[in-house]
Amino acid sequence: MRVLGLDLGEKRIGVALSDPLGWTAQGLQVIATKGSTEANLASIQEIVRRYEVERVIVGLPRNMDGSPGPGAKKAKMFAGRLSKILGIPVEMYDERLTTVAAERVLLEADLSRTKRRKVIDKMAAAFILQGYLDAQSGKEQKR
Repeated sequence: MRVLGLDLGEKRIGVALSDPLGWTAQGLQVIATKGSTEANLASIQEIVRRYEVERVIVGLPRNMDGSPGPGAKKAKMFAGRLSKILGIPVEMYDERLTTVAAERVLLEADLSRTKRRKVIDKMAAAFILQGYLDAQSGKEQKR
């Protein structure tokens, strides 16, 4: 089962995709959010169709104390609209520190600031998606 992960940002949406078995996440692309919300939703709908995605995970911004972060309401509204359009499950997953983790990995890889800016969003989406996949795997093992 392929799962899509999204890291919603003001300027870009990071997109990650799982392998067909739903074990590993890889950054796929970045969608520039210069267009309308409808254009962003259409871009995601096309990705879901192309890769036969069965579930979408949207990063939920939270503060370090677990309370909803500044973008939480917007992310929930976007996820709701996406769910109606796609007709597949759309879930929220805690995205705390995913951008920080992605930045750290890219710094360790010694990428220039320009190159980091181009990939950090899809890397953050991969961290969100991998966290979700790992959590689901843990639930499976407890059964």
